[in-house]
Amino acid sequence: MPRAKRSKQYRKLMEQFSMGFGYRVPYQVLVDADFIAEANKCKMDLVRRLEDTLHGEVKPMITQCSMRHLYERKSEPGVEAAIEQAKTQFERRRCGHHPDEYPEPLSALECIQSVVDPKDNSLNKHRYVCAINDDAVRASIRQIAGTPLLFIRRSVMIMEPMATVSAKIRSKDEKSKFRAELKTVVGGKRKREDDSDDSDQDGNEKQGTGKSDEPEKLEEKKKSKKRKRGRKEPNPLAVKKKQPKPASDGQHSKAPEANEAGANEADAAETGQAEAPKRKRRRRRGRGANKAGGDATTEEATVTPNTANSTGEAPAVVSNTANAEE
Repeated sequence: MPRAKRSKQYRKLMEQFSMGFGYRVPYQVLVDADFIAEANKCKMDLVRRLEDTLHGEVKPMITQCSMRHLYERKSEPGVEAAIEQAKTQFERRRCGHHPDEYPEPLSALECIQSVVDPKDNSLNKHRYVCAINDDAVRASIRQIAGTPLLFIRRSVMIMEPMATVSAKIRSKDEKSKFRAELKTVVGGKRKREDDSDDSDQDGNEKQGTGKSDEPEKLEEKKKSKKRKRGRKEPNPLAVKKKQPKPASDGQHSKAPEANEAGANEADAAETGQAEAPKRKRRRRRGRGANKAGGDATTEEATVTPNTANSTGEAPAVVSNTANAEE
């Protein structure tokens, strides 16, 4: 597995431990004698490598029994450097196994298990991260729920995946939280922000008036305050305006005439000029009447402008004259 992918996996694993079992930085890392001896053998910067693996600050710790194991292996190469590092950089964790009572140090399994799970209830109460290189000890500590485990193989620090016991407890807690949320939603205890604001306003009104509204009125208020959800209309500013349709030939020909007529009427109204008066009819006396001395009357038909012939000639004057008595 590539280094970047493995680092991402370790970060997610520590996030799961922090959410499920309450791990916080700085992480308390409990180291045994074999682990620190292997790290010095590989010339590994132990504290820095622990921080890179756990993705956070660490607080390395070592028990009194593990220190006594290191002193017993002092003759081995590289153990003296491990003893000096444990003295200077590691915090001493008192396990209660004093040399007066226990002339020989307890095994790593008994000592670390008594520190991690002092009450034997399979719970890591103080949230220790165990860095153990012995497979048998790691298999025993794996039964304690919520315990991250580290070990070194071929100068590479490896973090074990979450144990089955820890995964079951974590899934059980998540299901219980989910059921609690469902109960609150079904019971009606959980409300939206808008409902809570409305209830606060109603409560203030009730305190001022000293009377409580009827349930029917409350239901009507809730219905009226519900948001209408449906299809939204488009933005009127973004909609293109409709253009008028082009008129037909007949309408197009009549339109300018109507416009011209309206313009003429408007001009006439503005100038105050009326239409030209019609020509009056006039009576003319015939020549024969003058000769007769005026005994006979003459009648003459006036010429109207509409009596023009189709040839364009002026109409003839029709006259009825009474012949005078000779």
